Amino acid sequence: MPHVTGIGETGLYVTDLDRSVRFYQRLFGFMKIVSDDRICALRVGAQQVFLLFKQGGTLKPVRIPGGIIPPHDGQGQNHMAFTIPAAEWSDWENQLHAQGVAVESTVEWGHGARSLYFRDPDGHLIELATPGVWD
Repeated sequence: MPHVTGIGETGLYVTDLDRSVRFYQRLFGFMKIVSDDRICALRVGAQQVFLLFKQGGTLKPVRIPGGIIPPHDGQGQNHMAFTIPAAEWSDWENQLHAQGVAVESTVEWGHGARSLYFRDPDGHLIELATPGVWD
């Protein structure tokens, strides 16, 4: 059977694209790859892409030189996690505090793994997780 080698991209749907791009760039320093009035692709690590879609902005197919991207959209408060090194836990707590981002919860998973939860401007639940959460 063929196998999947990872998650190449994931995304969230946001009400104000510019506000969300500013939030994620300010907090994480993500580099913009592609951006227009309906989508912004941000580089995360060496091989991952974090997409921010303007809610309602991708309801029609999009023709690009290589084919057609089918329509999609989403609503509600979603969840995603970014991985962080365990040694940077307090640095991230300090970064969130300095940026005025309230920590909603922290979880100790055992075996030294921890998660820190906060909300983005659209209320999406964002998690910072140290190694071992899913071991």
